[in-house]
Amino acid sequence: MSENKDIISAKETINREIAALRSMESMLDDSLSSVLDLMQECKGRVIITGMGKSGHIARKIAATLASTGTPSFFIHPGEASHGDLGMLTVQDIVIAISNGGESKELSDILLYCKRHNIPLIAMTRNPQSTLGKSAEMVLKLPNNGEACPLGLAPTSSTTATLVMGDILAIALMERKGFTATDYKQRHPGGKLGAILCKVSDLM
Repeated sequence: MSENKDIISAKETINREIAALRSMESMLDDSLSSVLDLMQECKGRVIITGMGKSGHIARKIAATLASTGTPSFFIHPGEASHGDLGMLTVQDIVIAISNGGESKELSDILLYCKRHNIPLIAMTRNPQSTLGKSAEMVLKLPNNGEACPLGLAPTSSTTATLVMGDILAIALMERKGFTATDYKQRHPGGKLGAILCKVSDLM
């Protein structure tokens, strides 16, 4: 019996996305440690920004960092240009995400970081892009194309970006010795909070 076409399609998508992650794995170098050093030493917050699908991934990365011991939040590039740049302080660092590195919506954030000497980290597949050249450090994403059959919809690229965010969060947890008790303090509600709850908390 021949395999279901949908299953064939699903396996192809999985394999394309795995290939992108393997490519990213092979590109890892000492720049990752430099970025982690900067994040660990940050006295303020780690601000994550990005437009479109990169913005959706940026929100998740910020949420993961915040819940694992690294104060972080997301700023929308459009809102940044209309006053939210005021959320940035000179003690913060900014991670800007753009697969191609040419998202014009990021321009005001890039200029603000330069003007106020706020460290900027780029997450992009193109270090020679406007974003890449504006940043002090670059976390390079793979350039393997997309799992989308049209090669257009962000799929493999957003998966790789999400994993890069997880790499940062997990490495920082390990560096800081982040414990289950620390995690529980940030997750008092829901199933996670119940699992980590102490008897004394219920008394």
